[in-house]
Amino acid sequence: MDYKDAIFIVTEERACPLYNVGEEFKVEDMGLTVPEAKPACLNMVQSVIAATTEQQSFERFTQQGIQKSKFDCGGCDGIIRFEFKKEKGFATLQMKLLAAAERREKMKHMDRFFDLLRCMEIFETLDDDSLRDLSALLKLKEYGKNKIVLKKGDPGTNLYIVLEGKVAVISDDGQTLSEMGIGEIFGEMSLLSGEPVTTTIHTRAKTKLATLSSKDFKHVLNKYPVLQVFFYRMLVERAQANTLRSGTISSGMSGELAEISTVDLFQLINSSQKTGQVEFTLNDGSALVLFHEGELIQARYNSLAGKDAVFALLARRSGRFVYTSGISEEAKKLDVIGGFMGLIMEGIRRLDEQKEGE
Repeated sequence: MDYKDAIFIVTEERACPLYNVGEEFKVEDMGLTVPEAKPACLNMVQSVIAATTEQQSFERFTQQGIQKSKFDCGGCDGIIRFEFKKEKGFATLQMKLLAAAERREKMKHMDRFFDLLRCMEIFETLDDDSLRDLSALLKLKEYGKNKIVLKKGDPGTNLYIVLEGKVAVISDDGQTLSEMGIGEIFGEMSLLSGEPVTTTIHTRAKTKLATLSSKDFKHVLNKYPVLQVFFYRMLVERAQANTLRSGTISSGMSGELAEISTVDLFQLINSSQKTGQVEFTLNDGSALVLFHEGELIQARYNSLAGKDAVFALLARRSGRFVYTSGISEEAKKLDVIGGFMGLIMEGIRRLDEQKEGE
């Protein structure tokens, strides 16, 4: 079977679990190269093979000019649209030199990313090959002085690592709450919780940031479970900070899910190693969750039970809750539903997938 050497670029995607707009697939000498540090999706491979074995040209001439052939990949819950970029066999010398220069520039950025990431505590458990794979997913963004990087209320789309310069966390009244410099991370909380950005971030000087998209962030967490532990600790620290602001959780504590999310509430109980129950009053029914020494041991939400009930509750954004200390001795004998960290991370992952599918 003959394959045409070509490069295809993703022009549109909806809920694809792997690839982003702008990423390229290259076919050359019977081989297919997928975007760096990404696994090969068999559905996408089949779509590219089908495109490269077609007899017609990738381009056609019309009265409006040259039109490029477009293709779809919809073999899973997501959808990808990609189009022909250029046939590799007809690349001019100038194009080849430009491509070589782009590769050198990208390698320079990757080396810089690698050197910085290697010095960071969060990545110290990754070996060099894994760290280089992670570096390949990062994108470079540059900002001038006093520019907005993130605005409170915006959806979280990226994790940011400061490469050069400095950024500041700004309060609603314009006061500086804190500053972050080289090697520090921000933007991860909205990616983990699925909630909008909670504070505005400004640059204090000309700043260079390495960014990791939300999709690639989830890919990294799934591939390297040790990073889940690190970011989970961040979530716990945030929950503990919320506890200090609102007072320690105690029997009879009640509130609105619009003010404290289910994720934060469960983490408060877990980090405090509390034993008790949380009753929820929601617009479509009620729910009951039992904790023993901070671990989830029972969850019921209408007809749902166990993990399914937990995942459904994590998605709720409105309703009331009441925490009551203590459970029966019989209830204390119940098995743990699952590892708390794993449940929370899986629930957040499902929320992300649900949002992408909307």
